Amino acid sequence: MNTGFVTTPFGRRPMSLALMKGQLQAESVKPDKTVDKWKVFRDVCEARPLLDISDRTLAVLNALLSFYPENHLSGEASMVVFPSNRQLVVRAHGIAVTTLRRHLAALVEAGLIIRKDSANGKRFARRKTSGELEDAYGFSLAPLLARSEELAAMAQRIEADRIALRRARERLTICRRDVRKLVDAAIEDGVPGNWDDIDAAYAHHLACLSRNPEASDLDGVRLKLEELRTAIVNLLTSFDNFKKTSASVVQNEPHIQNSDIDSLELESEPKVQVETRPITSATVQSNGSQKIFSLALILQACPQISDYAQGGSIRGWRDLVTAAVTVRSMLGITPETYQAACENLGPENAAVVIACMLERANHINSPGGYLRDLTRRGARGEFSLGPMLMALVRQNSPVARRA
Repeated sequence: MNTGFVTTPFGRRPMSLALMKGQLQAESVKPDKTVDKWKVFRDVCEARPLLDISDRTLAVLNALLSFYPENHLSGEASMVVFPSNRQLVVRAHGIAVTTLRRHLAALVEAGLIIRKDSANGKRFARRKTSGELEDAYGFSLAPLLARSEELAAMAQRIEADRIALRRARERLTICRRDVRKLVDAAIEDGVPGNWDDIDAAYAHHLACLSRNPEASDLDGVRLKLEELRTAIVNLLTSFDNFKKTSASVVQNEPHIQNSDIDSLELESEPKVQVETRPITSATVQSNGSQKIFSLALILQACPQISDYAQGGSIRGWRDLVTAAVTVRSMLGITPETYQAACENLGPENAAVVIACMLERANHINSPGGYLRDLTRRGARGEFSLGPMLMALVRQNSPVARRA
């Protein structure tokens, strides 16, 4: 092995085994090996995080490469450049000399260049009488040629990590969007569930992310959100099946006879003709834009209505309508006002409105005027039961009650 290239630094700079290893590695390059110097420089720029060098250090390396006359680094030619500090400062965009020395030391420490110092530490070239370069002292670019494959592999790894990070962010963004919009859809359609707890879990998982997360961190949070999304989808699916089952049960129930409701009215009050139709697609359409919400959701939002049902519990829509007639009388709403609500909103939805008013009875000064206003808005298509029910669901949730 030829070890003639192994030299020690000039002055007070110490020698190390790492420097000697780098010199021997550069000396072992095959003469026929060549590489584009600017391709190697681009690889070094990509691999900068792994090499632990700054962008200013790359600017100094770029200046050094500009002093090499050929476009390709070759093992057959001398790869030593010998610019003065003044020339390097100019090509490195005017950085200070002390800063230049620091970045040159960083390039040597990273194993990208090698110092080839003369006896007095000056940088110069000695030429033959024919003008051919005989020897040169300065900075050798041989490590760039010797490590070209390694630097290319490092650059590819950085690029692969960048792609993985971008894809992880995309997948997490899609999952976040799915969870957020599914929760909003569930609340809008009145699906019963612990949506406050789900929101809290959603926020907690996202809060675990650091300011600059890695792809693995993003994937970990995404997996937790995917579990949350699966749970939400299961809730929505169960609710959809429950609605279908509830509609089927209500269709098979007998109609409420007028005499059942009339028997609960005061003798002095006129009879209110309220007939509950089976909840079918025709019923929903006849109620205009109003939806028929599930009985489970209504009882979750309005638990007090059960106290006015026969037997103290509501088992079907007939029980709800019967209890609503009792509450209507208790709130002081005239039969004519309630009859108008039944005609415009539908008897089922009118009963739901009464149940909601019972929950907010302490905040309603004129129940009759309040119901007439809702009836007029419902007739114009300006009133929806969904927000009213969901507000009461959130009010009666365990979290709200503790607060």
